[in-house]
Amino acid sequence: MTMDDDIKAACDALGALLATMTRGVAFTGAGISTECGIPDFRSPGGLWTRNRPIDYEAFRTRPDMRAEAWRRRFAMEAAFGAARPGRGHRALARLMGQGRLAGIVTQNIDGLHQASGVPPERIVELHGNTTYATCLDCGERYELGWVRARFEAAGEAAPDCPGCDGPIKSATISFGQPMPAPAMARAAELTAACDVFLAIGSSLVVWPAAGFPVQARRHGARLVIINREPTELDELAELVIRADIGDVLEAATGG
Repeated sequence: MTMDDDIKAACDALGALLATMTRGVAFTGAGISTECGIPDFRSPGGLWTRNRPIDYEAFRTRPDMRAEAWRRRFAMEAAFGAARPGRGHRALARLMGQGRLAGIVTQNIDGLHQASGVPPERIVELHGNTTYATCLDCGERYELGWVRARFEAAGEAAPDCPGCDGPIKSATISFGQPMPAPAMARAAELTAACDVFLAIGSSLVVWPAAGFPVQARRHGARLVIINREPTELDELAELVIRADIGDVLEAATGG
């Protein structure tokens, strides 16, 4: 890893800040997972620039849209199934193990924070999780292998819940779907109590989730933004580092 002097100085400053952190919160977006092979949805060339997102109402009411949603999900299975935690995930797991992080609030749906060894109860998934499915009516959980077998056996028709005939959907939050109230409340609680708020790999344009860094500053936390591209909240941050996330967090945590 080769860093220019400015980035190295910023990593040193971040390392010093992390060493004093006692109840930090990491807020993570797609950028922390791209080195793991997980597609970026929003950036130019990302999945949503090539495929129009399927909104929640269309999924619920149109069988053809349910089938298309599952076709897309299974087409991405190679990327999601083969992904392993990256350097950024492992660095945050180290900070958690040292007692410096109170929790991780993530916009990601890939489950890689759990796979890095962070206890699930310390992770708040704002946009759900794509590694399993649930019935939208009764809440029953279904594993993806079960869904795929029935999807393929039915000629690529989306399966319904055997218990209540409700639609089965990956356990993610779609456009138009209400944000999960318990997750939002838990994220707000962590944000209000943190001493350092680390916004990592997020464009910070998706609201209401992007409001958490603002809330952290209002409560007196020190704000750090690590992202390859500028964000609209950079001016609020004490420290902004525009560099590779894995490089930065590995250097700052001594990984």
